[in-house]
Amino acid sequence: RKRADIGKSMREIIFDTETTGLDPRNGDRLVEIGCIEMVNRVPTGTTFHCYFNPDRDMPAEAERVHGISAAFLADKPRFHEKAAEFLEFIGEETMLVAHNAGFDFGFVNAELEMCGLPPLGRERMIDTVAMARMRHPGAKNSLDALCTRYGIDRSHRTLHGALLDAELLAQVYVELTGGRQIGLELAAEAAGADLAEPVARIRRDRPLR
Repeated sequence: RKRADIGKSMREIIFDTETTGLDPRNGDRLVEIGCIEMVNRVPTGTTFHCYFNPDRDMPAEAERVHGISAAFLADKPRFHEKAAEFLEFIGEETMLVAHNAGFDFGFVNAELEMCGLPPLGRERMIDTVAMARMRHPGAKNSLDALCTRYGIDRSHRTLHGALLDAELLAQVYVELTGGRQIGLELAAEAAGADLAEPVARIRRDRPLR
């Protein structure tokens, strides 16, 4: 779908990946990516979601986590066939939010490298695991644990899935950032209200930007 015209508003992409394993340097590949567009910390309803044929087997331990089989992926596009569409969706400067973001960035950048494309800059990365550790030191900070802590319904999450997990993470991210109030202030700022100082103060105080 066409991205919303957001003017001066703050656009962020919440995303998650599923893979064949833990390390692209060992031949593991990306098999699913799900992206949620947020403007002023509110989901717009615009998403990017795709499965990819990894041209390799699916280890049983990985399939137990996400339920994606090699047979299911056999007729799906290769990453390089969707790379341009993915990059167009996320834009060149939009901040990218993920849970344990180094993992997801590592896999996406490995796929981009295989396509001969430049990597996503780490300066765009917002890691909600790191944010949660700062906010809740010593507590469990898995996506499931954070959903429980913030009262977010995850009853439909029987297996990992990139788009579903991105949707849950978007709600967690709002809670981690106090984003409902920030979103109202940013929306007012975009509409021309005189909120530059409080918004600037919030941005200075916000971790990991």
